[in-house]
Amino acid sequence: MSYKKNILLVEDDYNFGSILNDYLKLHSYKTTLARNGVEGLEKFKKQIYDMCILDVMMPFKDGFTLAEEIRQIDNQIPLIFLTAKSLKDDMIRGFKIGADDYLVKPFDSEVLLLKIKSIFRRKFNETSKKESKIEYTFSDFTFNSKLRTLQFRTENEITLSPKESKLLNLLLENLNDLTSREEALVKIWNDDNYFTSRSMDVYVTKIRKYLKLDPKISIENIHGKGFKMNV
Repeated sequence: MSYKKNILLVEDDYNFGSILNDYLKLHSYKTTLARNGVEGLEKFKKQIYDMCILDVMMPFKDGFTLAEEIRQIDNQIPLIFLTAKSLKDDMIRGFKIGADDYLVKPFDSEVLLLKIKSIFRRKFNETSKKESKIEYTFSDFTFNSKLRTLQFRTENEITLSPKESKLLNLLLENLNDLTSREEALVKIWNDDNYFTSRSMDVYVTKIRKYLKLDPKISIENIHGKGFKMNV
């Protein structure tokens, strides 16, 4: 099963929020709906999101204040503001906080959908442009991504298959951090579906087998998200 992007939607208009929440779910996004800024911050702290869509005018805590608090926790997460006002000062404030986009109500839901897809595509391309290292030394292992060789201490080196090498390289690029399923499947398998996802699990098992010589290394399965290689 492909990974669904997780979106936090914070909107105080009950009817509009419910309709937008259902619309995003209909288009294969996982969404969490909060009714005000205070509830939105509580929900943001409880799980990992890929994007936040925030209404500006809300009771208890407005969208700008919420965005500033979210940015203190995660300064990279994409933000889209929704507002009933098209005031220039509000738009400037939103972009200064770090908004990726801004929509004035009423708007076409399809336009929002296109903006979401565009932001995710841009963020993914930025991640893909990270320059890969060739030589890695981690714990008691050395790995050459160009030659696809892996060596433990002074033992004989082994040559990994192309996919094994690409997967290990990606895990090392994100060492001690999340390697998302989507990123790995698109970069290595050029697809994101049930069958390639199962294939990836097989390759992760192979990598674990190679690295079991060193007890300081582990590959953790982050449910619904991907994998985290810890050293």
